[in-house]
Amino acid sequence: MSPQKDSASPYIDTSKPHPARMYDWWLGGKDNYPVDEEMSRRLVAMDPRIPGIARANRAFMQRATRWLAASGVRQFLDIGSGIPTEPNLHQIAQGALPDARVVYCDNDPIVLAHAEALLRSTPQGATEYIQADVREPAAILEQARKTLDFSRPVALSLIALLHFVPDESGPYDLVDRLMSALPPGSWLMLSHGTGEFTPDRARAAGDLYASRALHLALRDRTDVLRFFTGLDLAAPGVTTVDTWHPELGERVPVAGEGPVPIFGGVARKG
Repeated sequence: MSPQKDSASPYIDTSKPHPARMYDWWLGGKDNYPVDEEMSRRLVAMDPRIPGIARANRAFMQRATRWLAASGVRQFLDIGSGIPTEPNLHQIAQGALPDARVVYCDNDPIVLAHAEALLRSTPQGATEYIQADVREPAAILEQARKTLDFSRPVALSLIALLHFVPDESGPYDLVDRLMSALPPGSWLMLSHGTGEFTPDRARAAGDLYASRALHLALRDRTDVLRFFTGLDLAAPGVTTVDTWHPELGERVPVAGEGPVPIFGGVARKG
């Protein structure tokens, strides 16, 4: 695996927190900075369940990837991949299908710094990494075509990403543009944070993100369902991530009361 050479500058901005590094901190990783830890701790003070919620979200990705690989999907485009944390998507896909091909994409250069060393493909398959932002779908698709065959089905993975894309940036249009480039038989695998269950806490979190010049657009289930418009949702549809096929992997308990505030779903393009 070698990152695409036309990626952006490797400059890492440590003046403000980054969602990928905060997620790493919640998962117990070491690839984050004091600014990320400070923000992460303030959010945990609002909701002590957040580290468990992050683990439950990652477990959803693992189960959904396992489910797609069992369905014969051999190509994955994972946008907003985050800092590598085992097991990674390609390890699950290639564990089932050694010839699976995976392209990771993230906009934080620290992910690039770890990708070459950690995201190793099987000899039969391929694993590549590109540095780009989800708001640049044309650039992502152009680079992904170097590794993926867009005449064959591709699973587009958008895990815990779109709640960082505000409405004014056109998140639904971005998903449409990405899925429109993929052939029939392709899939959308998506998870998205929600404030539906705890609106007051969600507003406080949104204010904290805004104070750090970050966006947080927590959406309710109806809004999350819109991302799957025109696609065929696999059972059980859009549910909280901990209830999506828990039999496919270890259950990740989240301490505390109330539903896990992340919706997830997998859907096929007809």
